[in-house]
Amino acid sequence: MIRRPVAWVVAVVLFAEALGVAMLNWIMGNLVDAQNMSLAGLDPDAMSMSSKIGGVVFGLYFALCALVALLVAVRDRQPAGLGRVLLISVAVVHGLLAAAAWALIGRPQFVFMIVMLGLIVLLLVTYDAQRGPAAAGPRNTEGPGGPEGAEEPRESQGAEEPQDSRTAGGSPLTPPPAPTTP
Repeated sequence: MIRRPVAWVVAVVLFAEALGVAMLNWIMGNLVDAQNMSLAGLDPDAMSMSSKIGGVVFGLYFALCALVALLVAVRDRQPAGLGRVLLISVAVVHGLLAAAAWALIGRPQFVFMIVMLGLIVLLLVTYDAQRGPAAAGPRNTEGPGGPEGAEEPRESQGAEEPQDSRTAGGSPLTPPPAPTTP
């Protein structure tokens, strides 16, 4: 299927982005420090250090998101909990970066960000279809008794089995709510 290759591609590209973002901010910090630049009277050392720290933090964030995508690819299971939140947040970041790329950098960078956004969303959506027991196999839509009708309850011999909200046929005791008209 397409899920695992998409997860691998997302993981590899996010690792490359993590390295690129960290390296770019580190270089920019070194340039600010070497040229002793100042913006509106700010201390050049503070600007240099904040650029380096921001690059490292943002790079680690992308690396953590890439690690989640890598685990999804290796395990072939949907992301859950914090991993899912991280992938959703990195999709939002790519959407915002795409808007900034369109306005400031150019169309090829915009297209790259949109493709990455699409791959991350595809990774999240393809694993959504695999949730719960409903995706395990085909369902019997003929009812609890099959095509012949409802089954009669069986009499148990010996100890009684607890029936927690299910009848002997396996259907719920309470029917689903009836649809309402607007």
